[in-house]
Amino acid sequence: MADHNIVVIGASYAGLGTAHYLLKHTIPALEKASSNAPKYKLTLISATTHFYHKVGAPRFLASPDLIPLTKAFLPIEDGFKGYDADHFQLVTGQAKAVDEIKRTIDKTIAALEATQSALPAAKTGLIAGGGPAGTESAGEIATLFPQAEITLLSGADRLLTRLRPAIGATAESKLSAMGVETVHDLRADSTAKVGSQTTVQLSDGTSRTVDVYINATGIRPNTGFLPRSWLTEKNYVITRDKTSLRGPVDGVYAIGDVAGYSLGGALDIVDAVRPLCSTIFADLAGSNAGNVKPQPFNQTVTETQLVPIGPSGGVGSVFGWRVPSFVVWLIKSRDYMIGTAPGTVNGDRFVKA
Repeated sequence: MADHNIVVIGASYAGLGTAHYLLKHTIPALEKASSNAPKYKLTLISATTHFYHKVGAPRFLASPDLIPLTKAFLPIEDGFKGYDADHFQLVTGQAKAVDEIKRTIDKTIAALEATQSALPAAKTGLIAGGGPAGTESAGEIATLFPQAEITLLSGADRLLTRLRPAIGATAESKLSAMGVETVHDLRADSTAKVGSQTTVQLSDGTSRTVDVYINATGIRPNTGFLPRSWLTEKNYVITRDKTSLRGPVDGVYAIGDVAGYSLGGALDIVDAVRPLCSTIFADLAGSNAGNVKPQPFNQTVTETQLVPIGPSGGVGSVFGWRVPSFVVWLIKSRDYMIGTAPGTVNGDRFVKA
């Protein structure tokens, strides 16, 4: 029986990376830090049995032939087989009431397959959301199904608002050349199924009925089970100190999309894992930490985002430098980085401390 339990809620990019790093490096270091150190056990709570490489969602939903779903959904349990049961446990269930009723990936796969099946015969399509997911989805669908009239609602005054206006304008121009109509300052308020079609109520009081509707307006933090005092006004977990990633109370930490510090990009996860785990080590080791100091988290705030528009390239910027379409293809557009999915599940990114 472990003397000290560490619980990681969520098994996507942030949760998997943190769990692997703690198991590979932090927990062994803690148990070596003192002759009378407690035994540690990590419990990973996941709402699903499989990791979903959601980075590739725009291509997955467009066609089952480009990237098989078997590569997009990988069993989480397989990635943790190398750890002994004394140190690790995977629980599949809801964080608000951990139980043995397992939730699977069936619902997500069914939604993807429904869109895949509808697109070949679709005459009209509406995509809500002018961020990367919506822009990328429009490009993928327009490439494969040029016969469909696709409309993209940016929900703002331009596309890709986290990039400079000129890059968003280039994205819109590329989509226009592919037959996609972009509409600004208009949002989808609600939807209703009407037979095989979807009627979308819009923010200007009008409605549209389309063959395919895709909601790409972003994610909402799954924090409803947490005390309200732990959350920001927008329901993200409070991070008292952005460099240490300590949460609202002692012993609670936040990383990834759910955290108050996050800007929503991949670097806010990848760059935060080591600093977070070093903070946890320092907090748990106390005086036994010796000369080991927490590694501060240095957030990347310069413009960094790559947005494929179809399989041949796209737009983007890396650390403030606008990159050509070829670079977007090389890094992301050609396969949506599907090759990194197994390493995410297995913890390969964090083999070294």
